Amino acid sequence: MSLRGQNCRQPNCPQRPLNRRMNLTGKQISFHRKKSLFNPYKVLLLLTLIFGGVMLLRAINQGDVKPMFAPTMTPTRTNRSHILEAQTQFEAGNLNAAIAAYQAAIELSPNDGTLWAELARIQTYSSASLTTDAARSQRLNEALESINKARDLSPDSSIVHAIRSFVLDWNANPVIAGEKTQAYLTEAEQEAVRALQLDNRNTLALAFYAEILIDSLKWTQAQQYIEQAVARDDTLMDVHRIYGQLWESMGDYPSAIEEYKKAAMLAPNMTFLYIYIGANYRRMAANDPESPYYINSLEYFEKAANINEQLGVKDPVPYLSISKTYSQMGEFFIASRNVQKALTFDPSNADVYGQLGIVYFKAKNYEGSIPALKCAVYGCNAVESCEARQCDAETDPDIVIAGLPISNTTVVYYYTYGSVLAGLARTTNDYCTESLRVFSEVRAQYYRDKDIMSIVQAGEQICESLYATPTPRGP
Repeated sequence: MSLRGQNCRQPNCPQRPLNRRMNLTGKQISFHRKKSLFNPYKVLLLLTLIFGGVMLLRAINQGDVKPMFAPTMTPTRTNRSHILEAQTQFEAGNLNAAIAAYQAAIELSPNDGTLWAELARIQTYSSASLTTDAARSQRLNEALESINKARDLSPDSSIVHAIRSFVLDWNANPVIAGEKTQAYLTEAEQEAVRALQLDNRNTLALAFYAEILIDSLKWTQAQQYIEQAVARDDTLMDVHRIYGQLWESMGDYPSAIEEYKKAAMLAPNMTFLYIYIGANYRRMAANDPESPYYINSLEYFEKAANINEQLGVKDPVPYLSISKTYSQMGEFFIASRNVQKALTFDPSNADVYGQLGIVYFKAKNYEGSIPALKCAVYGCNAVESCEARQCDAETDPDIVIAGLPISNTTVVYYYTYGSVLAGLARTTNDYCTESLRVFSEVRAQYYRDKDIMSIVQAGEQICESLYATPTPRGP
């Protein structure tokens, strides 16, 4: 009998051969069955991750997904945000900023005629804060280009035609338009009529039509239209501004001031309204140095200056207005200080140099007036402009001034300059040569103006007598 598989307790019992290896690792032997290495769920998860990674890389390459830590792009502003900024800047009185905002809005919506019209309206109003004919002319031409674009885009818009009548009327300023004045006024009136045909409830069209009639010296008709505008809507700044202009044109300065104040209440940051109010108070003073209206005048000019300072607008107009008021009061030292303040804002403006020269002349500072008037009339180099504005040559920038062409607004600089040179002419200087040159230009264009020619003739006689050869006397 085989003893394999039986317990053998005998000493000579045969032993079964050992088929297993000895466990030398110290780990407990497991008698459980090992699991299969293939797991379909793990494979599916792995395939999903691979597929998702491929799709993510593809989206990044296409730009649909931005990689982490990539720089953040600047958000694109909407057209609406630029329009809101423009309206806010206009209400704040910062017209240049309003213009820039409307231009940005137009870049996004170049075919919006209303935006072009609003831009033209603000460009026109902003010309009131410019001091030279050339600067005003350029700005008004820009406004005309804008409103023409608006008309082309929106030919049946009542408000576009109304604003175009306004722009044309301001372009009709005789100082700027010259021979085109009447043509601009005629076209402006046609535009106002067209605006009312398209919408007879358009209050602005009524008001702008009244302004055109004022500039055409048709005051009775102008009053009829502006009163209709006030009756329809008395909450518009433009309506009261134009009503004030009507009273001012008729010489009723108190009524003009009242309407300008109403306009300023509706648009409290429009500095040109305060300039209008101050100017009318100054007219009421009637050259009486003791008049209390001068105080009112200075108050409103200062208000305009303070608003500009708060907005960071460097506008010389309020300081020039203050200077003119003090000059009319006979306070020439304070007047000159205000012109110099204006020059710090616009040191390359030849017109401001001219106004400074006039103040010096009225103050009998004839020597001091020469550099300033020369800069205004014929221009001057950096040294001469620095001398005129009394600057620090070591720290102030070098500024070369281009002279102003002779016109109705600049001729006063010309004949004053010629008169000062003639009055200070001596045989030891060459003032008469320059003086006669100036008078020759004035004579060529203003030979029909008796007042100007009397000044020219007086100066010419001084120089002629200076160089006249004495007639020998007989024994």
